[in-house]
Amino acid sequence: MLLAGGQGSRLGVLTSDIAKPAVSFGGKFRIIDFALSNCANSDINTVGVLTQYRPYLLHSYIGTGEAWNLASNDGGVSILPPFATQTGGTWYEGTADAVTQNLDYLRQQDPEYVLILSGDQLYRMDYQEMLQTHIDHDADLTIAVKPVPWEDASRFGILTADSNGRITRFTEKPKEPESNLASMGIYIFRADVLFAELEEDAANPDSSHDFGSDIIPKMLAAQNRLFTYEFNGFWRDVGTVASYHETSMDLLGPEPAFDIYSEKFPIMSNASTRPPAFVGPEGTVDDCLLANGTQVHGTVKHSIISTDAYVGANATVTDSVLLPGARVEAGATLVNTIMGEGAIIDDGATYGQTDGKISTVGGGVVVRKGA
Repeated sequence: MLLAGGQGSRLGVLTSDIAKPAVSFGGKFRIIDFALSNCANSDINTVGVLTQYRPYLLHSYIGTGEAWNLASNDGGVSILPPFATQTGGTWYEGTADAVTQNLDYLRQQDPEYVLILSGDQLYRMDYQEMLQTHIDHDADLTIAVKPVPWEDASRFGILTADSNGRITRFTEKPKEPESNLASMGIYIFRADVLFAELEEDAANPDSSHDFGSDIIPKMLAAQNRLFTYEFNGFWRDVGTVASYHETSMDLLGPEPAFDIYSEKFPIMSNASTRPPAFVGPEGTVDDCLLANGTQVHGTVKHSIISTDAYVGANATVTDSVLLPGARVEAGATLVNTIMGEGAIIDDGATYGQTDGKISTVGGGVVVRKGA
């Protein structure tokens, strides 16, 4: 069950028209590609995608799941917006409520285990390894965790576990964390346990119907068997403009922090086939990622230029991200900026700040000279 309904309001204008999982990333991908690709690479072929905020682009983008090899008569991808549930018309109130509203769908699949994912994280994980840990521990619930720097621990749900990995304590964003094991929001439940917990939670008027705030603490108090699965690979939640920009810049250089083009565990997308990137005779690029369909006629440094983006003659782009269809016209200057899809920096305009602060331009917005 892939939770993909988040608005991602901290991304500002980048999510004013589309859900956070649909935001473009890394030249030719969208954020949801990473979770869908992980499912495909983990031989999971039954995926329910729970959408909510501005879901239309996501619906058309995901389609049948064929782009991720998930289209199948035996399972496949099902889009599950709130208005398609049995009750109809009621928006999901929390992460647990989103799954509760789709219990009929789950029961039709007759699963032994249920994997619950977030659609707005960047990482590469084989969920079969996590499942094996779950089975080995005869667990009711297994939570993927990742060690984080101690100074960042208060921003996460933090777990404490014994030497066998059994969870003994869970605290949501503690002021004084006693552990640096952060929940990744990735869960594997025994299906029968999940169904019972969700039904009980739905009947509780005092619950916020959230896995982290309600389901997990209740299961711990009842002494259910909760275990960790420790993950040590690259993992980011690009929930802010600063983290989105920083993670994008991490893709650049001879040894990027995250190799999104690995052939061993590929990240797939539903991007259309476009001509190769084109750098004109006067164009120069240095330490950049250029997607297919890109045209560069000016100077681009340490930037990501996505599918069908354009940089005009004598324009300069530095430390920036151009999402699909964005245009920096002739003679314009852009620095430390994320441009939304179809955004335009007009001829001769200057945009962005050199003090390290990251600027954004909303999708379809035109920035004119002198504005």
